[in-house]
Amino acid sequence: MTISDRVRIKDVRVLSDGWTTLKNTTFEYRRASGEWQTQHRETYERDNAAAVLPYNRAGRTVILVRQFRLPAFIRGYDDLLIEAAAGVLDDASPEVRIRAEAEEETGYRLHHLEKVFEAFMSPGAITEKLHFFIAEYEPSMRVSAGGGLAHEGEDIEVLELSIDAALAMIADGRIIDAKAIMLLQYAALHIFR
Repeated sequence: MTISDRVRIKDVRVLSDGWTTLKNTTFEYRRASGEWQTQHRETYERDNAAAVLPYNRAGRTVILVRQFRLPAFIRGYDDLLIEAAAGVLDDASPEVRIRAEAEEETGYRLHHLEKVFEAFMSPGAITEKLHFFIAEYEPSMRVSAGGGLAHEGEDIEVLELSIDAALAMIADGRIIDAKAIMLLQYAALHIFR
């Protein structure tokens, strides 16, 4: 039996259709016992996205970005978030989109991307799946100051940190972005051993 055999969608209502689409879905779910149970869930329908961690093996450095995030602020985080460069796919392939996002946000034109994994970041409420990449960079690959696109509301600071400093920032709570944490942990295990 597949999951499709255990779910019957009964009703879908759009609650909001702004920056993302918020839907309320009524469905029946067949529990492990065989009993059908009616459930209601709200989901944010987000396009898939991609994130990248540029790294320099010889220098033992990584590139991250720092920017304002309203949801984190609303939750009481009174600082800018340090993150991995990322962006919504907007109907492009993950590789094409993350190259463009990396250049817009960090100023680096990355050449050889390596996809390391995919993950649903908040599967209980958000449909978005992220594609995670790493890419080696050299100082000569910097083609602009980065900073994002002002017309999209981006005001991004580019950070070049040692891998050790970045990992210490996870430990002391200065890096709390899941994308950055996952990619930095991957780098610590597979690149900077």
